[in-house]
Amino acid sequence: MDELLERLRAEPALRYKLAVAVGGASPDSAEAQEAVHDVLNARRMWELLSERGADGRIPFHPYKKWNGAHWVLSILADLGYPALPDPPLAPLMADVYGWLLGPDHARAIRSIQGRVRRCASQEGYAVWYSLRLGLADGRTQELADRLMQWQWPDGGWNCDKRPEAATSSFMETLIPLRALALYARVSGEARARRSAERAAEVFLARQLYQRRRGGQVIDPHFIRLHYPCYWHYDILFGLKVMAEAGFLGDPRCEAALDLLESKRLPEGGYPSEESYTRLTRPALSGYSLVNWGGTSKRRMNPFVTADALAVLRLAGRFHPAPPPGL
Repeated sequence: MDELLERLRAEPALRYKLAVAVGGASPDSAEAQEAVHDVLNARRMWELLSERGADGRIPFHPYKKWNGAHWVLSILADLGYPALPDPPLAPLMADVYGWLLGPDHARAIRSIQGRVRRCASQEGYAVWYSLRLGLADGRTQELADRLMQWQWPDGGWNCDKRPEAATSSFMETLIPLRALALYARVSGEARARRSAERAAEVFLARQLYQRRRGGQVIDPHFIRLHYPCYWHYDILFGLKVMAEAGFLGDPRCEAALDLLESKRLPEGGYPSEESYTRLTRPALSGYSLVNWGGTSKRRMNPFVTADALAVLRLAGRFHPAPPPGL
């Protein structure tokens, strides 16, 4: 396992995750702060931001998959990009706020059969990464308020406009859960915590991947591993959010944890079994500026592995060796 961790540390963009999420170091520790410096200067970070112009903006709609500002900010936040005092990411955040709080977006908000039909993952990610990257202001609160107002009776969200649709979507619920759990922790707002608890039940009631009746897998993509997931769902992303939100200790996470562990490779790492990115033809949706390691059933993916080890450590299923001298 020490050899595996050394291999992962060869990727500078992962060093903060490895120090804090996998190794358990305090975010204020010297080890974590050194890792922040490595992340800030990692080649993959520069690749993600390489399309910014002189004004600090990316010249596409923020939602352009996957090189618009919205997606770039979501990955930077996930990898531990630092919240800087004079944030160079502020122009990107301004474009996201302009999009989500603008009149065109407002016209897309529809209520059918008493349920707001919205891709709540959009507002959810913006709340989450604005807080993680030190870019939050009153507009973050406005977006969080919208999420809470739009929450469906069963605890989640859905953009399905069919009148008969009455069950929340995993894809549209996980990211708002992630956002509201963090927002509740930062703001102390009890209403946000209650919303996060209701959203968590959407997943916990289904063991994170099974139908409520019969126990069948809801969607085969849910039990394959990916990085990044973007707005998609898989069990690792679900477990990761459960850990962040404080629900990983719920016994209903055990089946997903068992399934995740079953995917461990002989060398100790975890594969990326599918990918949602393409590395060519940047004009098309789904273009990625960064190669996240490719897919394979037999080869470790470092980004998937780091997330898997972090989740398993918090679940008490992985115990990294202490740093030398301790």
